Amino acid sequence: MAEIQRPLDALNEAKGKRVLIELKNGTKFNGLLEAFDIHINVVLGSAEQIVNGEVKRKLGRLFVRGDTIILISSAAE
Repeated sequence: MAEIQRPLDALNEAKGKRVLIELKNGTKFNGLLEAFDIHINVVLGSAEQIVNGEVKRKLGRLFVRGDTIILISSAAE
């Protein structure tokens, strides 16, 4: 495990793993972190919408705009 010195280092560590993303409006998604950019725009693969801790619907590949994100957690197991 590499040392994390910058926020994007944490995203690099999570790339290829399942993450949980929470948006400003309270919506939550989990999925495989496929890609991201410096604006924290992210692409999730095998994405699912989570409501009350349970999968509400499966979405497949999902693009999430970075300025809508308030949380990204790599502990989405």
